[in-house]
Amino acid sequence: MQPSDLEIARATPLQPIAAIAAKIGIPEDAVEPYGRHKAKLDIARLSHVPRGKLILVTAINPTPAGEGKTTTSVGLADALNRSGRTTMLCVREPSLGPCFGMKGGATGGGRAQVGPMEDINLHFTGDFHAVTSAHNLLAAMIDNHIYWGNVLGIDVRRVVWRRVLDMNDRALRDIVQSLGGTANGFPRQSGFDITVASEVMAILCLARDVDDMRARLGRIIVGYTRDQQPVTAHDLKADGAMAALLAEAIKPNLVQTLEGNPALLHGGPFANIAHGCNSVIATTTALALADYVVTEAGFGADLGAEKFMNIKCRQAGLAPDAAVIVATVRALKMNGGVAKAELAAENVEAVRAGAVNLVRHIENVHQFGVPAVVAINHFGTDTDAEIEVVREAAAAHGVRAILCRHWAEGSAGTAELAEAVADLADKGAQFAPLYDDSLSLFDKIDTIATRIYRAKQAVAEPSVLAQLKRFEEMGFGHLPVCIAKTAYSFSADPHLLGAPTGHVLPVREVRLAAGAGFVVAICGEIMTMPGLPRHPAAEHIHVDAAGNIEGLF
Repeated sequence: MQPSDLEIARATPLQPIAAIAAKIGIPEDAVEPYGRHKAKLDIARLSHVPRGKLILVTAINPTPAGEGKTTTSVGLADALNRSGRTTMLCVREPSLGPCFGMKGGATGGGRAQVGPMEDINLHFTGDFHAVTSAHNLLAAMIDNHIYWGNVLGIDVRRVVWRRVLDMNDRALRDIVQSLGGTANGFPRQSGFDITVASEVMAILCLARDVDDMRARLGRIIVGYTRDQQPVTAHDLKADGAMAALLAEAIKPNLVQTLEGNPALLHGGPFANIAHGCNSVIATTTALALADYVVTEAGFGADLGAEKFMNIKCRQAGLAPDAAVIVATVRALKMNGGVAKAELAAENVEAVRAGAVNLVRHIENVHQFGVPAVVAINHFGTDTDAEIEVVREAAAAHGVRAILCRHWAEGSAGTAELAEAVADLADKGAQFAPLYDDSLSLFDKIDTIATRIYRAKQAVAEPSVLAQLKRFEEMGFGHLPVCIAKTAYSFSADPHLLGAPTGHVLPVREVRLAAGAGFVVAICGEIMTMPGLPRHPAAEHIHVDAAGNIEGLF
């Protein structure tokens, strides 16, 4: 019987974090240890002049069968290092919501993990708590300002700043607050989002430095006056205290893979409801330290990769040199109509039918001018005939599909992938975002809907279109858009698998994230506060008699 991810992690001794820092050339005075195996980096003592090649790891649309972007990212970074190429890994920090919900932990798997696994999946270095606190401080200061006379004239019906919590809790999606009498303030309807959807999280991940972070925090629009003039966090004098709460959180976190290679874990926005990428600071730090940087964008390429290229790269002046699209035979079979319980049986025709999903993602990545390779994340039930179908589908679109066994073999299982990716990255890309800044906000939404999702069109109620027009009149028409929708389909319907065409993308709500620098378009039934499944992972997590945390996966 194969050992679990947790058993493998515990059986692998980690190196002192100072040794990991020294391996990549980080000076000792830039390392701020958080225990023996993790550290914050003092970014003021590090160069941010890029010299490395940037490699994006993305995937097909997720299914319950699993794809393995993080596992593949770790395996690829380890293999590049093993080949003698100085490489750093840059990925996001896990959210407690999925850890205790359905998805589980997010440190990779098998021999391709980052550690310390339990620390990273739980409280880590406190970054998420800092984001939650800074966000909710602003919420408290809004209500406090209104309570003490409301000099700014905030219309309590037009407060748009909700509170956040890093936990899946559907009961908090919509609430009525400040009940109980005049001492508790003015009752109004509000709600909670999950912390990863917070604009503060987006700002932490997109800011170039501390000064940029504070400026962005100050630009957050919290609500409007009766004559619909915006009120900002700076107007409330909240931005300084928020920045103080984030002063440590903005420093990237240094950890290591199980093979002793350096990894930066920093920030954690979801790609289905936020922009889904690790921090700009971590990425630029890694690019200044290493010859190759492997980074990951959340969910499928229609969400994470699109936002990586249209939002993160646009704002930070980054350009990916190559992309890896992760796929599994199991997931392609699900896209081809096979139920999860029947995935172990060979079904070549289902793989062929489901491969249209992979092909769509290949086409989309190529739209940005970025060369790609497909990583087939191997499972023991995969057959040679099924694997060959994936290779043929990729080859028909000019892309290699390489079988990878990093879960079982670590870097040895991704050696071929590493050579292929390095070859692509060394040749470079002709990267360009999908749309121009000058397009209207709705036209940007429609461009993503038609070119990435292959929808017939995006549609919105007149009130939503009017709100977009208002954002443009306020001077925000140049911003990119961040689509919030289901991750399971190219459409807004999570049950429409494969590669649908001709559907409609319904935009039900838009939100202005002026500090983060994008406009969020919420589509279909997507929720910015997830709920727990019928049997959440939390039911199986506990601490044993020896103090070990069990049940994380």
